[in-house]
Amino acid sequence: MTRHFLKLSDLSPAEALSVVKRAQELRRSPDPGYRPFVGRTLAMIFTKNSTRTRVSFESGMAKFGGHALFLHAGTTQLGRDEPIADTARVLSRMCDAIMIRNNSQADQTELALHSRVPVINGLSDIHHPCQLLADIQTWMEHRGDIRGKTAAWVGDGNNNVCHSFIEAAQLFGFTLNVAAPQGYGPLENIVSAAKGSVRICRSAAEAVSGADLIVTDTWTSMGQEAEQQRRLSAFADYQVDLPLMQGAHPDAIFMHCLPAHRGEEVTAAVIDGPQSVVWDEAENRMWAQMALLEFLLLS
Repeated sequence: MTRHFLKLSDLSPAEALSVVKRAQELRRSPDPGYRPFVGRTLAMIFTKNSTRTRVSFESGMAKFGGHALFLHAGTTQLGRDEPIADTARVLSRMCDAIMIRNNSQADQTELALHSRVPVINGLSDIHHPCQLLADIQTWMEHRGDIRGKTAAWVGDGNNNVCHSFIEAAQLFGFTLNVAAPQGYGPLENIVSAAKGSVRICRSAAEAVSGADLIVTDTWTSMGQEAEQQRRLSAFADYQVDLPLMQGAHPDAIFMHCLPAHRGEEVTAAVIDGPQSVVWDEAENRMWAQMALLEFLLLS
């Protein structure tokens, strides 16, 4: 049966941990002679701009001896209103896997429904599961087992990375504190599915109190530019700065999926400081996705 990866919970806890541990192994001991994807192709559909997603998938496929095709929706038949089901039927006869980065989780589900090969969510409006594989890998490399730890999400809770962090909390056995302004909280169905792994907090200070990991994301994501001034005002009390970090566990680390807006959601002193692991986190997108592709295509 074809396995897809549209959200983190498409993996069982054991599978998710196995993928993360394999990603650690690939980073720790890369083998240039190991090329399991010679002759294999990954189709990458983009309707949203990308740096880390595109480069990490392309580099990962190249390291494994395969090839990645960059398909911008505006220059394909998708941009001329070809049904996504038809695109799925065609691409999955020519390629071994499909990655899609777009605005619609529903369209990704439709793509997977009609694809013969694995479909991977490279980002949607609801989930960003590849980011979380990299984030958990980064935590484990710096601090070991995340089970029983506490992470704090500060900022926009109705955010694809936050939603995937909520799923990660249940899968990997940690607690996630979420601090977001009123009206910007995570989707209730995703919170309720996490079965108590998530705690909604009244303030950023409450969320980070004693936390082992602090995470944030941009206040204004792609497609929300018209809301920027309103968002800057709404999130003014949710900036991750040094005083906020001091409320966390002394050994706490800071993550951000990037790109970051220094002076908005995070100060330069934090993201460029000694508690930040954002550069390892960014690199680990490649290793985690290589491990994921192995799991989907070879297991």
